[in-house]
Amino acid sequence: MSMTDPIADMLTRIRNACHARHRKVDVPASGLKREIARVLAENRFIDNFACIEDSKQGVLRLYLRYDKDNASLIRGIQRVSTPGLRDYASKDNIPRVLRGLGIAIVSTSRGVMTDQEARRAGVGGEVLCKVW
Repeated sequence: MSMTDPIADMLTRIRNACHARHRKVDVPASGLKREIARVLAENRFIDNFACIEDSKQGVLRLYLRYDKDNASLIRGIQRVSTPGLRDYASKDNIPRVLRGLGIAIVSTSRGVMTDQEARRAGVGGEVLCKVW
């Protein structure tokens, strides 16, 4: 059976793993998911990620990050643009998440980046998700 929204599946796996306090989570790999993991790692929401090759599409292993009280640094993660309702934002209308405490991950013509990077670069794009 084919999956209609693989990005939402990735975000749900991350959310469930954080609630269960798992140290790592495996997600079927793709180029866009790799870029989302890169942005999460650069913004210190996850420790690291690794691409594991197999005979199929590969696996993306995300190592989740917790604070000293064993609480996940990802307090919330939400899909914004869906296959049924795409959400595009111009450079002036890119959303702020919790007044700058969280990030919005945006797919632009210059690649996948955070809302702050997109504002600095002066580009808009598809708002994939929000993380706080």
